[in-house]
Amino acid sequence: MPGPKTWQLTAGAAAVGLALSAGAVALAGPWDSGQRTAERDRAASWAGRGGAHHGPPKDPELPAPAPSAPSVLAALGAPAAAPVQAALPSDLGRLLADPALGQNPAASVLDTATGRVLYAVRADAAMTPASTVKIATATAVLSALPADHRFATRVVAPPGSAALTLVGGGDPTLDKARLAALADDTARALRARSLGTVQLAYDTSLFSGPEVHPIGPNENLAPVVALMTDEGRTDSSDSGPAARTSDPAGDTARAFAELLRARGVQVDGPASAAAPAGAKPVASTLSAPLPEIVERMLTNSDNDIAEALNRATAIATGRPASFDGGAEAVPAQLARLQLPLNGAVFADGSGLNRVDKVTPDLLTRLLAKAADPARPELRPILTGLPVAGFTGTLSGRYDTASAATGLVRAKTGTLSGAGVNTLAGTVVDASGHLLAFAFLSTGTPGADPAPVQKALDRLATRLTAH
Repeated sequence: MPGPKTWQLTAGAAAVGLALSAGAVALAGPWDSGQRTAERDRAASWAGRGGAHHGPPKDPELPAPAPSAPSVLAALGAPAAAPVQAALPSDLGRLLADPALGQNPAASVLDTATGRVLYAVRADAAMTPASTVKIATATAVLSALPADHRFATRVVAPPGSAALTLVGGGDPTLDKARLAALADDTARALRARSLGTVQLAYDTSLFSGPEVHPIGPNENLAPVVALMTDEGRTDSSDSGPAARTSDPAGDTARAFAELLRARGVQVDGPASAAAPAGAKPVASTLSAPLPEIVERMLTNSDNDIAEALNRATAIATGRPASFDGGAEAVPAQLARLQLPLNGAVFADGSGLNRVDKVTPDLLTRLLAKAADPARPELRPILTGLPVAGFTGTLSGRYDTASAATGLVRAKTGTLSGAGVNTLAGTVVDASGHLLAFAFLSTGTPGADPAPVQKALDRLATRLTAH
């Protein structure tokens, strides 16, 4: 099947940018101190004139400057409430009645700029969200940590000692290239200290509690530890299900030892041990900034990143870095944002646990919060959502014939064995309003998720014509 045409993505991106400039969110540009640079610059340009406004010259002998150009478009300001088309409730009701969605699907649609609910069916029903719970995980960690936060993997040693410790910092994105760079820096530091032989240990004490998810060993998630490389994958993949090592921390430490040996350092070990008191930094490697990691988690539905961010939220809020700690930290952060938590349960950060429960109303309120201009720190939730027909877990769900291609941005959720299928995200409707939606289904018939996914996609597609 040919991929969607570039103009569709361009048109979708333009529509999203227009809607968000109207008071929802800007979706482009690099990060600068927690705010997207393009968003900041655009906000600064919302004046009544186009271009720079040139004042009079200080020297009256000089010619007057050229006048500023008038605005081509007046500032849009906050949009009025999105009107509800007479046909929308009946159309969505008909689509929600698709037998592929099971007997009791639920839905919520709201206008992000005003918070007005445009459609709701069982919106307060607490249901298993599957991977759409990652929206809550992202909200919690982005509100608990600064946007410039980076995860550090460090090598430390006591002053004058040859005892090195590789300390895991909970970085779920550490890969072989960065581990090799860390070995380069470490070997360089050792040569400067005239140390050619070292004893290596590795410290994973940042995380606590069970390492294995309650669902047991699974190709969707490695053991959750503070030190791992390539998410414990035993193949060359970088996303999706894959065979995982049972000892990602030990494997990383042994790989690091081999890298040091290849650089002329004689290494004894490694052994698992806490870093000694008073140990000083030798070398370190930092992850990308937190917003980029959150975007990667949402786009690829990355379970390993989700569980690491869940523990990061727990640490940031003074709780144990465990499944239980995350289960307390996430709702506490959401409560601080005054989000509706009736019936909500956050047993993990990834959504693999069937005990997780959220309501459609909560999911749409989370998305609306991310679109709030007063909450720029939450913007990566929207920018990280997969784009229909183009990126992540939605790259194969829409095609060139779909009106939603390039316009729908949504987090998917699937637990096939439990008959759980969900879709939650945003769409710019025909009048330029940014709408948030959540469609949840459980007990869906059959083992093939394709029919229910198509039913969910039709619901989101209908909103593009609102």
